[in-house]
Amino acid sequence: MNRNGESAPSLDPAQAAAEAVKAYIRMHRARLAADGELLALLLPERFEGAEVRDLQRFAIERLAAENQALKIERDALKGSQDRGARLGEGVRRFVLDLLDARSFADVIAVAQGAAGAFGADKAVFCVERSDGIDAAATQGVRLIGPGTVTAVLGPGGMGAILSGGGELLFGPGGAAYKSLAAFRLRFGGDARGALYVLGAVAEGRFEGREIEADLGYFARALERAIRAWLDLPKA
Repeated sequence: MNRNGESAPSLDPAQAAAEAVKAYIRMHRARLAADGELLALLLPERFEGAEVRDLQRFAIERLAAENQALKIERDALKGSQDRGARLGEGVRRFVLDLLDARSFADVIAVAQGAAGAFGADKAVFCVERSDGIDAAATQGVRLIGPGTVTAVLGPGGMGAILSGGGELLFGPGGAAYKSLAAFRLRFGGDARGALYVLGAVAEGRFEGREIEADLGYFARALERAIRAWLDLPKA
């Protein structure tokens, strides 16, 4: 009975036990938070399959795993930024080398030598044959069939990052190059179609907008240097 002499409402055993548990939780929240086994019993869906016996250890391990994942993501982003910075420096250096070139042969040598700085294993110039005539190619220049440039880049495309086509652009053995960066070289007038192509054995070497933009910038500078030395009109 209560103070007013009224009888307290009776509870069935299950409900009475539930009320007792609630009262215990309210009075001993700190103790409950430290009891991982009890929490696992109360919240099985939260800890399903985790076999939690020590909540503090479980939380620490989970945070450690999350921190490791964040560290991996951070390092990947940092590596991408560092690689982009190195590439940007290479572009600036080789553009200056193009300006310093004292002959057409120097321009070609600079373009071929830039391959390593841009993460490539080889660089080549691809020039379309004229009217089906298979003229002799010079070192570092590969003759390709008419229409190949458009087939690779599309009608108005200026550059593309490719994952195949190495044998077409590099010739025998070119299939080993899993990453390719191809850029159209415009020489104006009726000049034959031409490409500046970088090839790397590693996959995904030229992925990323910044990398593609930097390589495209170098290709444009190379295009202008070649036009200047061959006294070709502006494209």
